[in-house]
Amino acid sequence: MAIPPKSVAAVIPTEDGLASRFWIKFRRESVLSLYSPFVICLASGSLEIDTFRHCIAQDVHFLKAFAQAYELAEDCADDDDAKLAISKLRKGVLEALKLHNSFVQSPLYLKFGVLQEWGLDFVKECPINSATLKYTEFVLATASGKVEGLKAPGKLDTPFEKTKIAAYTLGAMTPCMRLYAFLGKELEALLDPNEHDHPYKKWIGNYSSEGFQATTLQTEDLLDKLSVSLTGEELNIIEKLYHQAMKLEIEFFYAQTLTQPTVIPLTKEHDPARDCLMIFSDFDLTCTVVDSSAILAEIAIVTAPKSDQNQPEGQITRMSSSELRNTWGELSQQYTEEYEQCIESMLPSKKVSSFDVDIFISRGFTEEFNYETLHTALEKLSDFEKRANSRVIESGVLKGLNFEDIKRAGERLILQDGCTNFLQKIVKDENLNANVHLLSYCWCGDLIRAAFSSAGGLDVVNIHANELSFQESVSTGEIIMEVQSPIDKIKAFDKIIQGCSNDKRNLTVYIGDSVGDLLCLLKADIGIVIGSSSSLRTVGDHYGVSFVPLFPGLVKKQKEYGADGSCCIWKGQSGILYTASGWDDIHALFLGH
Repeated sequence: MAIPPKSVAAVIPTEDGLASRFWIKFRRESVLSLYSPFVICLASGSLEIDTFRHCIAQDVHFLKAFAQAYELAEDCADDDDAKLAISKLRKGVLEALKLHNSFVQSPLYLKFGVLQEWGLDFVKECPINSATLKYTEFVLATASGKVEGLKAPGKLDTPFEKTKIAAYTLGAMTPCMRLYAFLGKELEALLDPNEHDHPYKKWIGNYSSEGFQATTLQTEDLLDKLSVSLTGEELNIIEKLYHQAMKLEIEFFYAQTLTQPTVIPLTKEHDPARDCLMIFSDFDLTCTVVDSSAILAEIAIVTAPKSDQNQPEGQITRMSSSELRNTWGELSQQYTEEYEQCIESMLPSKKVSSFDVDIFISRGFTEEFNYETLHTALEKLSDFEKRANSRVIESGVLKGLNFEDIKRAGERLILQDGCTNFLQKIVKDENLNANVHLLSYCWCGDLIRAAFSSAGGLDVVNIHANELSFQESVSTGEIIMEVQSPIDKIKAFDKIIQGCSNDKRNLTVYIGDSVGDLLCLLKADIGIVIGSSSSLRTVGDHYGVSFVPLFPGLVKKQKEYGADGSCCIWKGQSGILYTASGWDDIHALFLGH
């Protein structure tokens, strides 16, 4: 959809405005659209012209429905200002219909062999597809008052009841505007200022323009104003319409027919008989919102006896809750202080700059990123982690924890948004036959197993963690150490890979968030960093590791993708790690929508 730039003042919606809240709430849908193969190819400039041509044709069908919906909404509005605002939006759509084929009249399209202007006649050759039809029917049905929970259009008694239709219509149309404004800005940020022959620069420029951004803000502001007097139930209806529109937008982008090879989704051509997909992940703060050590400490403190309580004979003697809280606080403070000192001691005296890296590469050297050098440095962190764990055992803070309490805590553990859904999709897809492994410093593997078991269907995830020692379902305070350091993690990683069948093509992916994950992140074919750990960035930066945002990284890969896909091979130990804002990005990378 395209609306030409206008000289209008942008009205920025408040953070608690309805439109802003819905956009934030349904971030997942915007991410899935952004990572669609169509948008990735368009951003890279490699999108085949026929695919773009068909998309423009679908946009024309959509714009016609948009203009009609605005007209119906204008008739329903009982406020003169609202009528005027809707009328201006409708006129903008009509102008866009007149100018829409300007995208394909640029001489740049000659590189694709298009020797004449397409004109709007090409729309007749491209009938409306099912995804576009579903969205246009949804928008027009909403604008006609065919909304669940609303009276039949002919039975609306008051102007206020009709005004609700205008609000519902804006709720169904605003997400489209905001999504295209979002895509325009995301793609504009990737354009090289010196690249003048990007074939879709005009398309990107339209949606990133001040005019389109302002029109989007005006549409959101209008939705907010039309919704002011609505009840909670009516606002819930708008939320459902907004969400449905976002899902239909996803279908629209994924319905665009591509015949060219694409870098994503990674599983699109997966053959379980030939390929092996190995997914590794850290647990604490990668999968979880809270670190598991804090959870175990809290269980110990809450269930510990008070200082004036007598403890039953024959049971493991525990510290009182106040003693536990003080001891845990001291351990935590000491860990934090010594961790920072350890990280500082690992940093080389001279940082490897990106300029040095370029010189080394141009001269055929690769010493700028040396995996073994980093491995040696992380041995210091491994020694530190072992000392810290020994202090925890000696302190006795984990004595007396009941297995059932740990299990219940695990079942209530909050996982990061999108984590559970992604892992469930991966393990339940029989066509993938993927292996999922968690490598964690967690002191209690039972806590992880309980968390994944309660998530549903994730019992098959392989857990590699430490274990608490129990005596009749009560912890002794000892920890059976299996994975307590970066060196332990990479040993476990290597052992799992070595156990894979040699007659299959392995694709290994590691997802982590901390310095302890660095060796595994870098050795995997694809290393993905979640979160914003400053220590991870600092150590990686000083050892020549490059951190590349996932979406721009995929666009770059798509540019390099050969006709047969041979130019795009994921390789471990390249020194490149990809950063993701959350699990939705990872979901889109692997599975698409």
